[in-house]
Amino acid sequence: MPGLAEALDAVGALDRVLTGGLLRPGPAQGADLRAFAAALESSPLAARASEAAEKAAAGTAGEDHLLALAAARTALLGSVHDALRAVSQELTGRAPDADADTEADPETGAEQPANLLLAARSWLCDLARTGWRNLDHDVVAGAAPVVSAMLPEPSLRRLATLLDGLATELAASCPGTALERVPERRWGDLWSRAMLLTVPGAAGGAPVGTVTGRLLPLGIDLHEHATAAQAQVHAVLEPADGSAPRLVRAGVSVPKPDTVVGAGVWQLLRPHLSLLGAVGEGHAVEVTGMPVTGEGDLVWSEEHARRGEPAEAFATARVVLPTASAAPTAPLDRHPARLAEPVFLEGYAIEQDADSGAVTFTVAGHRLLVDTDRVPAAGPLTPKAVASSHACIGLLRWDAGRFRLQPLAVETTVRKKPVAVHAGAWAGGTTDKAGIKAEKAATTAVTVLRERAGKLLRK
Repeated sequence: MPGLAEALDAVGALDRVLTGGLLRPGPAQGADLRAFAAALESSPLAARASEAAEKAAAGTAGEDHLLALAAARTALLGSVHDALRAVSQELTGRAPDADADTEADPETGAEQPANLLLAARSWLCDLARTGWRNLDHDVVAGAAPVVSAMLPEPSLRRLATLLDGLATELAASCPGTALERVPERRWGDLWSRAMLLTVPGAAGGAPVGTVTGRLLPLGIDLHEHATAAQAQVHAVLEPADGSAPRLVRAGVSVPKPDTVVGAGVWQLLRPHLSLLGAVGEGHAVEVTGMPVTGEGDLVWSEEHARRGEPAEAFATARVVLPTASAAPTAPLDRHPARLAEPVFLEGYAIEQDADSGAVTFTVAGHRLLVDTDRVPAAGPLTPKAVASSHACIGLLRWDAGRFRLQPLAVETTVRKKPVAVHAGAWAGGTTDKAGIKAEKAATTAVTVLRERAGKLLRK
């Protein structure tokens, strides 16, 4: 793809600069900064990026200059995202992004305390000047008072969570001089996003309207971390006014003890989103006046939802998904790692590497690597089921320089009968023997943790 490698190389140049730090930049860092600025010569950010790069190379960059570098880096990755999304939509035959058709919402969001935003930016600039290789606990600890002050402010919790997560990663990696390998791209992503979130009003994400219609779930993308879990339901909305179907998402996140794994995660998530049950049980959800963001994320509220008629995900994928349009991506979310295009594939040829077990689908002459590592352990979908499937609902992603498919559900044959296997089949509970066994194993741990939490709250 023309320009793709050059844009990523420019981002890599700035990431190398951040690794060494900007307190006393050397000749190599100066060259990287000039290469980074040159990549933006034809953009509206050209003058700002050039000035910021020159100041940074001279060791005199102020906070505004570092903010400009973060914005330019985000813009470059945004251009990569847009190019890749255009290719993915061409591959899937999906309609181009369309403006969200929602009822207007006059609310503009809460004001954010400027002093806390400036304090966060100051710490992030200290990180950039220090550099990842020169990190120590004193520098990293500067985030703690900022995060503590931000958490009580609802409008700042997104930034506070990001700062807390970044600081935790950096603290675990101190001293930077002892690191065998610096995760330059990851830390550069987190740093630049946090810098931009210190600009008042940049967070966005507030509901911009409401939607009414029939929600047809496609599948659940489950993310697990040692201390948190998130379930994101991908679905198609058929608006009640008869307009074109739309791709939407609805998600819930919860804190998670590291002792709760596998199917036990559903017990933590289940009370927060009835839509999880719709996926597991195979029915639609009727929504009325459901709040939605401009990016197609439903702000789930039980009072706006009721159980609908049976709706089979593969029927939705075959009939409705090809006609559904996607909402535009929010500016700060335009990043290659955010690509997750719902797709339906069938009639593909399957290859499985005998040594690594890697599965590849060949569709219309195109080879597509299947990312079976993303299949969660908290469901009946397995790499073996994927490798014997004949139809698949998945998310088309971009990873390590190529498109990959993350399976959400497959149709396969078991004992000569067609069977649909969903990654989120156990989300709302299950009668499956393996699911029941996994639930029982997790129940004790979850019950004990809830009792302990209740005792602490009573004290």
